[in-house]
Amino acid sequence: MRNAPPDRSPPARAGAAPGGAGPQAPERADALLRRLEWTALRRLDGLLQGNYRTLARGSGLDLADLREYQPEDDVRHIDWNVTARLQAPHVRVFTEEREMGACFVLDRSASVDFGSGARTKRTVQTEFTGLVARLLTRHGNRVGALLGDDAGARWIPSRGGRAQVLHLLHALQQPQPAAARGGAAAGTRLGAWLDAAGRALKRRATVFVVSDFISPTGWERPLARLAERHDVVAVRLYDPLEQALPDIGLVTLRDAETGEQLLVDTHDRLFRQRFARIAAAREDALRTALGHAGVDAVELSTDDGLPEAVMRFAEQRRRRSRLRGAPSRVA
Repeated sequence: MRNAPPDRSPPARAGAAPGGAGPQAPERADALLRRLEWTALRRLDGLLQGNYRTLARGSGLDLADLREYQPEDDVRHIDWNVTARLQAPHVRVFTEEREMGACFVLDRSASVDFGSGARTKRTVQTEFTGLVARLLTRHGNRVGALLGDDAGARWIPSRGGRAQVLHLLHALQQPQPAAARGGAAAGTRLGAWLDAAGRALKRRATVFVVSDFISPTGWERPLARLAERHDVVAVRLYDPLEQALPDIGLVTLRDAETGEQLLVDTHDRLFRQRFARIAAAREDALRTALGHAGVDAVELSTDDGLPEAVMRFAEQRRRRSRLRGAPSRVA
C-alpha cells in the first residue's frame, strides 16, 4: 500500500504537525523564493564556491587533471615538464566551460502529499526545486521541468533567470487536477515520465528526478536509458513514518493514490516489525535499482534541513568526481 496516512489518529495524519497544529498554507511563489534566497541560498553561497561545471572535459581554460597520454590524445596538450619528470608522456585535461542546462522531472502524484510532521514531501520537493533552480539560473544556466501527475505530463520550457524560477514555483503550487482514484489512469507513472523526458531532451543536460519512487515497477530501464545520455540525479523524497510505524493503537490506513483503506492495530509488535522489514527491503531494492541505473542519488526527508541536505549531496558529488578523475561540480 502506498503512503498510508492514518485517517483517525492525529499524530500520524498526513501533513499534521506535532501537537495537531496542521500544515501551513502554501507560500506564494515570490514569498517562497525570497525566503529561500535569504536563508538557504545565502548559507550555500560561500560553501559551494560558485562552481557549476559539467562532467564533460574539453579544450577549456582551467586545468582539471593530468593523465598518461593515450593514442587518440592531442599532442598539443602534452605537459613536457611532467613527462620529463615521470619519464612517461602525460597530457593536460581541461575543464570545458559551457552553459549547463538542467531539467527537473517532478513526480506530482498523490503520494507526495504525505507528511507526518509540519512539512509534506510535496513541500520538500517544491523547496528543493526552487533552491537548485535559483542556484543554477544565477550562473546563467537554463532550467526547465516536466511535471507528472494523474492527468499526465506537462512541460515547462527551459529558460534562464529569476522569472523562470518564479514561473516554476508557481506551477508547482497549483492545485492538482482531480483524477478518478483506482482507475487505469490513476497513480504514479514514473516510467512514462522518464521516457517523455528522454524523448524531449535533445542536448545533454543535468536531469533531477524528484520523486518518492513509489511507483509500479518498470521505471528502472527508462531511468537507465536517460542516464546513458544525460547526467541524472535521483532525488528521493521520504517521510520517517514510511520507515517505521509508532505504537498508536487502531488506525485506518488509506492508500493516497487508490483510496483503498485498511484497519490495522499498531499495538501489535509483530505487525510493526513486519512493516519495518518490508520498508527496509523496499529501501534496499530502491538503492540497488538506482545503483544499477548508474545515477547519483540524494535522499530528502520531510524532517531534514534543506541546506544541509544540499551540502551533503554536493560533497558526495565532489568525492565521486575525484574518484572518476572529473572536475568537481556541485549542482
